[in-house]
Amino acid sequence: MERVTGIGGFFFRAKDPKALKAWYADHLGVSLTPGGADGEPWEQAAGPTVFEPFKADTTYFGRPEQQWMINFRVANLGRMMTQLKGAGIAVEMEGEDAVGRFARLVDPEGNPIQLWEPAP
Repeated sequence: MERVTGIGGFFFRAKDPKALKAWYADHLGVSLTPGGADGEPWEQAAGPTVFEPFKADTTYFGRPEQQWMINFRVANLGRMMTQLKGAGIAVEMEGEDAVGRFARLVDPEGNPIQLWEPAP
């Protein structure tokens, strides 16, 4: 069976796409999408990606109308949280379990973001 090899893009609506792209680039290091075929898009480091649908009535994402939440892998959650807090961005530690440590924040448009430092 032929299988997909990874996530090739993540597309969503935004009130101010230009400002939101800049926020992700400035604070999380997600490079801006290149303007042409000769540019280089952001590349994620190799590692696990969880693909998990949740029940329609989940409260895990935050607002009831929120349809998605993105989870970014990070190498050092403590340093990332310090960096975000230093930029005035609220970020909360969620906890730790067998698969790693987790924190939560929202982007300027209220979209939930989970940060995950995988367990060694």
